[in-house]
Amino acid sequence: MNVGIVCYPTYGGSGVLATELGIALSKKGHNVHFISSSLPARLDKYYANIHFHEVRNLQYPLFEYTPYETALASKIVDVMTYEKLDVLHVHYAVPHASAAFMTKQILKTKGIHIPVITTLHGTDITLVGNDPSYAPVVEFSINMSDGVTAVSHSLKNDTLYRFNIEKEIQVIYNFIDKTKFTRDYNPELKKLFGKEDDIFLVHVSNFRPVKRIMDVIKTWEILNQENPKIKLLMIGDGPERQKAEDFCRGGNCGDIHFLGRRDGIGKLLSICDVFIMPSEKESFGLAALEAMACGVPVVSSDIGGIPEVNIQGKTGYVCALGDIESMVKGVKAITKDRATWEQFSQNCIEFADSFDINEVVPVYEQFYQHVIKESVA
Repeated sequence: MNVGIVCYPTYGGSGVLATELGIALSKKGHNVHFISSSLPARLDKYYANIHFHEVRNLQYPLFEYTPYETALASKIVDVMTYEKLDVLHVHYAVPHASAAFMTKQILKTKGIHIPVITTLHGTDITLVGNDPSYAPVVEFSINMSDGVTAVSHSLKNDTLYRFNIEKEIQVIYNFIDKTKFTRDYNPELKKLFGKEDDIFLVHVSNFRPVKRIMDVIKTWEILNQENPKIKLLMIGDGPERQKAEDFCRGGNCGDIHFLGRRDGIGKLLSICDVFIMPSEKESFGLAALEAMACGVPVVSSDIGGIPEVNIQGKTGYVCALGDIESMVKGVKAITKDRATWEQFSQNCIEFADSFDINEVVPVYEQFYQHVIKESVA
């Protein structure tokens, strides 16, 4: 197939999934055309069958805000006309799905048909789509797509609740590349942050307010007061990091290590014992799944799609939002003895196998073929 993929180029979840999907498709012999404002961050190598088309915005004094949606639609028309795409897969509803609709209308005047698939990732529904300024366009764009997918049943239900959706939404879960996220324990790496018999908690995120960074630290603080061998690794960066570091500087947080953004975090995850995710919004919980693939049990909130990833009492524990006491109990239950932790760890690895990229990409291929066939009919 000749596949067009429209995505945001940044490190956000939608861009990561779109890029990894495109790479996987190219390895299976499909031609993939990325259409974005800049090169997607995960396209850090040269791949056969992958092409990149940059969307350029016109800088004109009349435009206080440059009309990216128009430029995107024009670029898709150009790529479709000359590359003969079989299907266009847009990630994130705004403005990609609306631009795709405009594209379809332009191409129709040229006698060209292009089926469009929209994948919903979360905040395009729960945040952007919830704003009255965007809601009618989000709803219309979804309904005008030839196929629609969501990354969790929770997100599908949110979409159906918030909008009048006439299209069937197929749930296709996010995925992980097990070659990048697999248990690879390195005792020498652990010694950089503590001792061999220390218990390491870990949190990975973009440190936005919805990640509830202070809940992570308060959970650790209670546990550390009872057991000084409990350490905490904070991986990532963002607007809440300064607040967290300021809090630590005012007390005794010497056992918390702020590591900033890191590549290849699978090795860091592999030296840890419990992943903490107290988020107030998560459509899926990809960071938790990556930790599980590395054999790290999860203690999380019960928000959004997280319970579809973190199975209560099997891969970890889910707690009510803001219930730090329950999160503390969850960590204690997982780490009470080595045999218990090893059982949770093995459960995590086995469950994460079902989300391997090699299991999920064929589902996308089948969905592409179905939408292409149905849109022609």
